[in-house]
Amino acid sequence: MTPHEAEKALADAELVPCVETQLADARKLVEACLAEGVPALVHREACSKPSCSPKFQVLVRPEDTSRVAGLLQRRWLDSLEREGLVPAAGQAPHAVPEDGELPCPACGTAAPLVQGACGDCGLQLE
Repeated sequence: MTPHEAEKALADAELVPCVETQLADARKLVEACLAEGVPALVHREACSKPSCSPKFQVLVRPEDTSRVAGLLQRRWLDSLEREGLVPAAGQAPHAVPEDGELPCPACGTAAPLVQGACGDCGLQLE
């Protein structure tokens, strides 16, 4: 899917933010979404406080949030594998952290999920 096709698909659709991050990371996620056929776009979240740094949201249709969550989870697991933090297929698993919680793929918080979502950033993981 091209950015132009995504803009057309989202023109009259209800949109929800699925990730809030730095611009470069938001753009990479949108590219990955488009490659998977999920229309997505980057939106700048305005903050009226002078101390706020720019924040960018990746916006998608509500029905696409689970696909984006799956994409984020796959990318997170791939990065953990590249760093040697999880076993590759056929290798013995690493120990689960003492608190039993794996870190969130979006923000790194290792805490129990709240209604299936990260308690810090809100990424839906279940």
